[in-house]
Formats: sequence, C-alpha cells, structure tokens
Amino acid sequence: MSRLVEVEAQKKAVGTIVTLTSVFEGLASMRIAQVKNQVQQSEQFFNELWQIYRQLRADSLFSFGREHTEEVIDKQLFVIVSSEGGFSGDIDQKLINWMLSQFAPDKQDLIVIGHHGAILLTQAGVKFKKYFTLPSRDKNINVEPLVSEVRRYKSTSVFYQTYVSLMVQDIKRIELQTAVQQQGQRVRGKATETDEISEQNYIFEPSSFEVIAHLERSMTQIALSQVILDSKLAQYASRFRAMSMANDRADEWLNDLNLQYNRTKRRTQDERLKEMINGLRRAVAA
Repeated sequence: MSRLVEVEAQKKAVGTIVTLTSVFEGLASMRIAQVKNQVQQSEQFFNELWQIYRQLRADSLFSFGREHTEEVIDKQLFVIVSSEGGFSGDIDQKLINWMLSQFAPDKQDLIVIGHHGAILLTQAGVKFKKYFTLPSRDKNINVEPLVSEVRRYKSTSVFYQTYVSLMVQDIKRIELQTAVQQQGQRVRGKATETDEISEQNYIFEPSSFEVIAHLERSMTQIALSQVILDSKLAQYASRFRAMSMANDRADEWLNDLNLQYNRTKRRTQDERLKEMINGLRRAVAA
C-alpha cells in the first residue's frame, strides 16, 4: 500500500510540472507575438523618419546626431546584448565567446546589457566600461543613455542574439551606422511620392542641422530598440523551446507513472484478494 501512495504522490508532482511548463510555454508564445508586433510598429516609425531624413541630408554621412563641437573617442565601441537571468541555455556564453574572439581592449571599449552577460564577462576576467539592465518591458524602451554612449565613439558594433524561428536562435554582429543606413536604403526602395522637404518650402527651428541631428538620434534609438527586441525575441523563443522540451519529458514521465500506478494498484488488489481467499480457506479448515 505504501508503494501505491508513493507512486500517487509522484504522479501529482509530475502533473504539477506538466501544468507549469505548459503555462510557461504559453506565456513565452504570447510574449513572442507581442514583441513581433512591437518590432513591426517600430519599423513603420523608422520608415516615416527616414522618408524625412533622406530629403534633408544631401550627403551619406550618418553621425548619430553628434554636435559639431562634440569630441569623438577614436576607438570602437562594442555593445553586447545578453539575457537578464541565467535561463537562456548556452547562447549567452556562445555570444560572449564570439565577441571576445574579436575584442582588443586597446582598440575597443565594451558595454554590456543584461545581468547574465555581465556575470559571464566578470568570470572571464574581462572589464567592461558600463553595464545596463535589460529592459523588463517590451514597449517604450528607453535607450537614450546607450545612445549617449554611442555618440561618443567613432563607430559601434552590436553583438546580440537573433530570432530565426521558435526552435532556432543564433548570434549576430552588426555595425550600427551601416545597419541604420541599410535599413534606410530598404525604405528608399519602397518610397512613395511625397512633397519635397527642404528649406525652400519649410521652416526649421532652430535649424535644419538640428533637425537632422534629432532625426539621427531618433533613428539610432529605434535601431538599438529593435536590436534589444530581437534579442528578447530570441530569449523568449529559447524559453519556449526549453519549456516545450520539459513539458514533453514531463508528459512522458507522467504516462510512465500512470502505467506504473495502474500496475501497482492491480498488484495490490491481487494481493488483497489472495489474502482474503487464504483467510477463508483457513476459516473453513478450522
């Protein structure tokens, strides 16, 4: 009887695991859908800004909205976007290792986003200039402090996790200035006829240069927000995959326990029946 009680307790425990993993799987799936929608909205906003910017900017120079008087650090900035917690499989470690294979402290400064990445870098004995927590929400991400750092450097490379599919996540490096311009080039190919925006038919306050700088800062913010959202999308997909695999294993375990429980219950009933029969035989014999 004690064995039957133990199996029943195991069934309840595993059933709870099945329920929890199913809930977390559903939450991850819901977050993925929300982030995808947010990325689409930010891309639409970027497109609208670029339509204005490309008419104001006569050259191809993109300076992240720097003022002419700002000093530029003659080094490259590496920004690495990791997860906030350790529940990300091995992709954070893979991302750190890949970045470090290209990192030279005398040529690059390092900024890390995400607590897990900061821990991994500290364990590796690598110093970073600044650390930012990964935004907890997926909307209205404030990247202004990061943009302020980007503006101080000659160029910036961003290393992050990228979403391929629910079951596949990868790591990626982009040159931020090139990425913004390439996204703008895609917009240019889809451009529609609009009124020309120039100083001849519009008044710019305080000046067209200030407006251009503001647009560059805004588009840099959007580009960095999209990188963070893409990284979070990959993290949610990684969690979905982990919960899906855990749910499948727990479900198989529960099926095995159900079979074991039924066998144990039948064996216990058979033993009781044998005891009753033997008791009747002894009573008749007496």
